[in-house]
Amino acid sequence: MADVYTPETVTREELDALPGATVVSFGTNWCSICQGAQPLIDEAFRGHETVRHLKIEDGKGRRLGRTFGVKLWPTLIVMRDGVELARVVRPNSAHEVQAVLAHIAD
Repeated sequence: MADVYTPETVTREELDALPGATVVSFGTNWCSICQGAQPLIDEAFRGHETVRHLKIEDGKGRRLGRTFGVKLWPTLIVMRDGVELARVVRPNSAHEVQAVLAHIAD
């Protein structure tokens, strides 16, 4: 799993074409809420290490987050074969993240 949010490296069309399970996390490296949520996200991902997890830097002028309607950070979007299955916004516990990751197994 990437330790930092990276600038947009994929388009929405490319994300929609990805096969299998993908989690897209939107946030920024300087966001204190993102930093505080990271240990919870890391804990929730234990046992899901093989799931593709893209951490995308969001903000003004960044189109990808807008295509998903992202307004708050961090926002995690669970997708399978390019279809959004679930999302969690500003998780307060690892359980919240685990609940959306459970959609991958369904």
